[in-house]
Amino acid sequence: MGFLLVFVTLLHLITLTILFIATTEKSWWVWSGEENSDLWYHCKLDNITGAWLCTSSKESEWLHAVQALMVLAVIFSSIAFLIFLAQLFKMSKGGLFYITGLCQVFAGLTAFSAVIIYTLHRNEILQDPSQRRSGSYGYCYVLGWLCVPMLLGSGIIYIHLRKKE
Repeated sequence: MGFLLVFVTLLHLITLTILFIATTEKSWWVWSGEENSDLWYHCKLDNITGAWLCTSSKESEWLHAVQALMVLAVIFSSIAFLIFLAQLFKMSKGGLFYITGLCQVFAGLTAFSAVIIYTLHRNEILQDPSQRRSGSYGYCYVLGWLCVPMLLGSGIIYIHLRKKE
């Protein structure tokens, strides 16, 4: 039982870290090593100074939806971890971690909604057609997709996990 508890805790922390990186880092869409875009900024590398010059992303209803859903996924997963810790110390023997599992499942569903919206509406999010042709999805986009099964899986594990003494 101790091994399972450590595994679930590590899975949750790793998933939360990956989800946070996917939400805040700047590689959802990459054109070259010198230009990329994320949920918040569009950045270009200044070759002279070697610094990234970033401007706010263009206003788009779809981008706002993706931003909100990714932030909600981080919040749900964080709340799930805090509830898990509280349940771990306060719950009676034999209790199930339903609330923690449901929060993780909600986090997985919101992350899924965010990445599917970005996938389906990248034409509206990346408004310049030349940008869409020459670029590709970045590693944060891939991390967003990676979080979905991890969040849903850990949520299901929490729902079936029973507190033992």
